[in-house]
Amino acid sequence: MDLPDDHSPEQQRIRSIYRDWLADERIAAYAWHRADIIEQDAARRRVAGTLLAQTLGPDLGKLRVVDVGCGTGGFLRQLVDRGADPCRLAGTEYQEQRLVLARMRSAPGIRWHLGDLDFAAPGSFDLAVANTVFSSILAPHARAALASDMWRSVAPGGWCMLFDFRYNNPRNPNVRRVTRDELRQMWPAAESRYRSLLLAPPIARRLARAPRIVAELLATLAPPLRSHFIYMAHKPA
Repeated sequence: MDLPDDHSPEQQRIRSIYRDWLADERIAAYAWHRADIIEQDAARRRVAGTLLAQTLGPDLGKLRVVDVGCGTGGFLRQLVDRGADPCRLAGTEYQEQRLVLARMRSAPGIRWHLGDLDFAAPGSFDLAVANTVFSSILAPHARAALASDMWRSVAPGGWCMLFDFRYNNPRNPNVRRVTRDELRQMWPAAESRYRSLLLAPPIARRLARAPRIVAELLATLAPPLRSHFIYMAHKPA
């Protein structure tokens, strides 16, 4: 991967932002036990699971997957729970602290890589995933480079999968939304799937104490209030 590299201004900016975020009290807003976070996680698992079954099939045992910006490995652990072989899974991450936690919490056999996708041979995966990664990259050329590397790493007939933001956060200049036009430009897909999900976090937090059906109805009946999306792009066979 040529951009971003360890010495690029964009890469240094991203590293600095995440170091500050991990040390900031704001991380408490994403604690796993919060009612709104539990609901968001359930919705995300449901939509992602449905799309994976529709595109790659219900049997994940032979699936080769790389999670780009894997964090502490949560998505890969979900795949293992659903039948994926840990020895066929890999995760990349720029924050070494997160990889330490990923190794500690995850099944043996998963490959963990500190850095870019440069370790992956062309066509070595059936699925390349990036969860809230592209919105953290502000430079268009860096986004394009990462998209190109993900596409290169996927075998013909494989898929790229993104979970990310539909809207900008006016309070956070370090996050920029990913538009549908960008998605179409990044990958010359033979087929694609797009699903919006999750109530915008400020709304979800305010409804945390309300009956669950209130948030579910609002998310169902008012799609513009959904803050995230999952997109899958199929590489031509």
